[in-house]
Amino acid sequence: MEGIDSFPLSWIDYVAFGSYFIVLCAIGLWVGRKEKTDADDYFLAGRTLPWYVVGSSFIASNISSEHFIGMVGAAFVYGICVALSEWGNVLSFSVLIWLFIPFLLASRVFTTPEFMERRFHPLLRQMFAVLTVVSNVVAFLAAVLYGGGLAMHSLFGWDLWFAIIVLGIVAGSWAIYGGLRSVAWTDFFTVIVMLIGGLMVTIMGLWMLSGEQHSLVEGWNVMIERNRAQSGIWHDVVARNAQNLARVDHYNRLSVIQPITHETNPWPAMFLGLFSVSIWYNVINQFMIQRVLGAKDMYHARMGIVLAGYMKVLMPAIVVLPGLILFAQYPEVMQRPWAEIRPEADKGYIHMLQTLIPVGLRGLFLAALFGAIQSTVNSVLNSTATVFTLDIYRRLWNPQASEKRLVRMGMISSVVILIISIVLAGFINRLGGSLFVYIQSLYAFFAPPFSAVFILGVLWRRINGPGAVVAVILGFLLGIAMKLYVQFVPDHWAWIEPYSMQGIVNWAFCTVVCIAVSLLTAPPRPEQITDQLTFNWRKMNIFSDLGDHWYTSVITWWCLFVFLILALMLAFSGL
Repeated sequence: MEGIDSFPLSWIDYVAFGSYFIVLCAIGLWVGRKEKTDADDYFLAGRTLPWYVVGSSFIASNISSEHFIGMVGAAFVYGICVALSEWGNVLSFSVLIWLFIPFLLASRVFTTPEFMERRFHPLLRQMFAVLTVVSNVVAFLAAVLYGGGLAMHSLFGWDLWFAIIVLGIVAGSWAIYGGLRSVAWTDFFTVIVMLIGGLMVTIMGLWMLSGEQHSLVEGWNVMIERNRAQSGIWHDVVARNAQNLARVDHYNRLSVIQPITHETNPWPAMFLGLFSVSIWYNVINQFMIQRVLGAKDMYHARMGIVLAGYMKVLMPAIVVLPGLILFAQYPEVMQRPWAEIRPEADKGYIHMLQTLIPVGLRGLFLAALFGAIQSTVNSVLNSTATVFTLDIYRRLWNPQASEKRLVRMGMISSVVILIISIVLAGFINRLGGSLFVYIQSLYAFFAPPFSAVFILGVLWRRINGPGAVVAVILGFLLGIAMKLYVQFVPDHWAWIEPYSMQGIVNWAFCTVVCIAVSLLTAPPRPEQITDQLTFNWRKMNIFSDLGDHWYTSVITWWCLFVFLILALMLAFSGL
């Protein structure tokens, strides 16, 4: 996919992008204008966010260059199974809506590390806080800035370092200035631009595939037929790479159900991924759950996640279908050596922008791409600063800090974290490989130990601090050991090679260790197992605050969301 050398913009493009930026600035300034002297207001938006802002900010925080760059590239290589990264959230979203939102809002915590200390042990709080800061910088901020910088470099020929620095400064400004309130409301506007711009790229791609017929239906049919890979060059390149993709002889690009040896989406991850990664990402990952903690009440929190669920239904049309379109149009890329295919695939979305989008509309698509980057940078930066300020600075260095001092430290730490992320982003390109695989493999390493102890801790009152601490420490040691085993033992088990399978094994191991150590040591203290820290199935009413009418009911819209996901997964099950 050789791109063109330049990406010229007309005055209309500059007007479109400039208008987006002006509106973004106006929203950020307006909602963040209040003097920031209260930690609850700066870090949790005063707990006033309505459902449509909770849901849109939840998704905007998740969508970034990882999707537009990395996920499109992964779909080009692996096919429709990459959509499970979106559709598979149906399980964790449902658990969040029905179990964890009532529980988390009742606990009135600021951060998930704070919960870890109250339920388990101060050491676990510090471990989780430090790992949260590290993972946010390495797996989120640096990767997002690198993906955005790569896009600017490919489109305009900007120096990569210059592009990363500009994106970091511009994108991080609202998190530093206005806290979560500015971040969430600018996300609400940004996600609308992202959806419109992203869908138009897909539509134009299908239009391209239809040739002279100029029909979206025909373009869809061509895309599906070529991705079946039953004839021609499409069959040849899939057969050639089947062993690299999943260690099989015959590979189905249009199935979400893949062999256990699949590099990115082994079939056990469809179900057990809920426990190993999704719970960590959607429930105890600070930069995602912070929107829920900032909701007006339980109804707005729940409906916000339902809205996010519908966006997850739609997201593969924006970040997976372009990859299938590119494979249908440029299968010859898969004839390259395996080590070269995935980095080249990451350039696919930029190539679509360069070749498909006419002058006059390019400003809108640049706004969509920049919006995806800035929303994630804002969200991760705000949440990382929250964890550092409340769980590291106040907890270890200044327990008596005033509210105003905490807000000031949140701003200072945001600047420092942003600078570190910019520096790290400039070196990611030296790692090689796929941006999507890089990020997902980090998730599968960081998530399982904390997912295991969190689930056990809130569901079973016998789980104690020593069990949780030992499980987390041994879990990270096992994670390192598995990576060394795969790397240096030639005759290793094939099924343990996918990072998703390593995450599942690690989660199961941590679950067993946590239970065993907890049962062999003293029970937790009474204040560690109150109704605010563990589920009380007799008292907790999960069916409250569901809406006054059937058409505003959480149950109605959740059921429809689940049905749509199941229908899509069945349609692409390969059965």
